[in-house]
Amino acid sequence: MRPFFTKEDFLRADPGGAPLPFSEDVRVLGDAVAVGPLTAPSRILYQPMEGCDGEPDGSPGELTVRRYLRFAAGGPGIIWFEAVAVMREGRANPRQLMLTEENAGSFSRLVEKIKETAVRSGNPEPLVIMQATHSGRYSKPDGTPAPLVPQRCPALEKNGVPVTVVGDGYLDRVGEAIVRSAKLAEKTGFDGVDVKCCHRYLLSELLSARERDGKYGGRFENRTRLLLDAVSGARAACRDGFAVATRLNVYDGAEIPNGFGSAPDGSFDPAEPEKLARELAARGVSLINVTMGNPYFNPHVNRPFAQGAYDPPESPLDGVARLLSGAETVKRAAPSAAVAASGFSFLGAAAPNVAAAFTANGSFDLCGFGREAIAYPDLASDILKNGAMKKEKLCMCCSKCTEIMRKPGGTPGCVLRDKEVYLPIYRKFCVED
Repeated sequence: MRPFFTKEDFLRADPGGAPLPFSEDVRVLGDAVAVGPLTAPSRILYQPMEGCDGEPDGSPGELTVRRYLRFAAGGPGIIWFEAVAVMREGRANPRQLMLTEENAGSFSRLVEKIKETAVRSGNPEPLVIMQATHSGRYSKPDGTPAPLVPQRCPALEKNGVPVTVVGDGYLDRVGEAIVRSAKLAEKTGFDGVDVKCCHRYLLSELLSARERDGKYGGRFENRTRLLLDAVSGARAACRDGFAVATRLNVYDGAEIPNGFGSAPDGSFDPAEPEKLARELAARGVSLINVTMGNPYFNPHVNRPFAQGAYDPPESPLDGVARLLSGAETVKRAAPSAAVAASGFSFLGAAAPNVAAAFTANGSFDLCGFGREAIAYPDLASDILKNGAMKKEKLCMCCSKCTEIMRKPGGTPGCVLRDKEVYLPIYRKFCVED
């Protein structure tokens, strides 16, 4: 199967049997979207894509600044700023961003530059949302794995790395750290904060902690407690004009037994995700970014691919369809929230046409591009001004950016479309002598 599709593929026949609608008219993607009291100037969102290129103190590095200014010049309605650790031990790598009182000025300057660059490039000023994270199982603050987990999961623990099961007191402190980060993000100039709850990082893994004792495990109300308390705390601590959001896993995938959003047979069961979405909206969450899967364990679920480290067990188009259906499910459950969908990159040049078809009928509000934005940072401008993406700029879903990220010290980017910067990095970290 080719790694991307064109308009002609969709017009000629249904490629692969996945129920994906298609619209020739993509103008709806230029519509403004209400995000609580704020307004995103278009429906195109650039997803949080971590560069692992911050400074040791957590402030943005040279490549970090370069990436976001390229995004800003590219014209999206929302730039969802990458994972920013709320505690040192929760950093996913030694160069993960981390916002503190001491380095807040560097973040403030970058947010200001993002907005200035967007306007200077002839684009509307985007909303900039900061993702607050604790990496939990995937913590590597010093470069070696130091997993902090709410509950053991044998399916994810086959590498022999010892894990630490954290207590309720520690989780209390994580919630407090998230609220502090939200307040700092507001002070720094971000338009909102994302209480990250996806991809089996700490808060996401809690959602399936059915065998955990205490106030954070067992029944649904306990498993969702930290997420709901954190968004409530952030909402109470920040002004009304500051958005509280979450990037939310609604399905962990069939490969993870008893995962969140999973039926006994491993298929997607929307019952608990729907209930959680309603609770989040009731707590003041105005923006929900829907995703699925675990990029370390079953990456075909959250970023469908045709070529990668293993052969995916399903058509990538089926994976795209499930991701978009998950966003539809959340929108029906929480109609007051702006809902963003993921999974468009595999569709290539047909992505804006599929996105337009879904948003035109109210299935969800925003269309998120992750890998695609790394490869093609001006995709939003091309869609909004020209009505189409350019085939020669597309992400090829080759996963070389991920290969770099998995190597200690690697700083990921697009090896094919931004090769002057990232091909030497790929050769350094990923090509054997």
